[in-house]
Amino acid sequence: MHNSTTHTHSRTKQQIKWKTIEAIIMDIIVAFISLIVIVTAIKLLFGKQIKAAINYADMISINTNNKMIKDIKFDVEKKTITSYPEYGTRYANIKIESLDINLPLYYGDKLAYLRYGVGQTSGAYFPGEGGSIICMGHNNRNYLYNLPKIEKDAIIEILTPYGEFKYKVYDTKIINMYHVDELPVQKEEEILMLYTCYPVNTLGDKKDRFVVFASRIQ
Repeated sequence: MHNSTTHTHSRTKQQIKWKTIEAIIMDIIVAFISLIVIVTAIKLLFGKQIKAAINYADMISINTNNKMIKDIKFDVEKKTITSYPEYGTRYANIKIESLDINLPLYYGDKLAYLRYGVGQTSGAYFPGEGGSIICMGHNNRNYLYNLPKIEKDAIIEILTPYGEFKYKVYDTKIINMYHVDELPVQKEEEILMLYTCYPVNTLGDKKDRFVVFASRIQ
């Protein structure tokens, strides 16, 4: 009788223990779901304001030089710039005559620079250096809205103080914004990669990019 009572108490304690663990797990799940709901609600209600605040902070923290600099020095024999422009300066214009695009080109890809024109990533090469040139711009109507309409063999020009460079389009591609390996940085051939958010006729954040690939012809 005593053994039976002891066994019953032990089983009751074990049941209470498991119920306590289940209650804790349920509390964690409920808390996690509540957190997701709160974060989603904040994003839906204040997403644009938060993004605008971040953009504004980015813009006021950077001194953008809108005047094109002219003191860039280029070594023709070595195909290397010996005096690079400062980050954030406008050093060229990028032109696509077939799309009626003619925009300032800045060294840098911060939002502050893209507000005024096209930006060039600092992780690649400059025109004339014989490698990958990676540029990007907004898909607004005053920027690269018409870029997806570009046709094969179209000419893209980059006009710099140290020379004019022409590139012929040989391919276009839609890629995910996280697939950076599809925009390889190399120095075997001078290739311009110009992209914008895609599609251009929809609102909200876009995870895809429309990329134009063009090889140098002059």
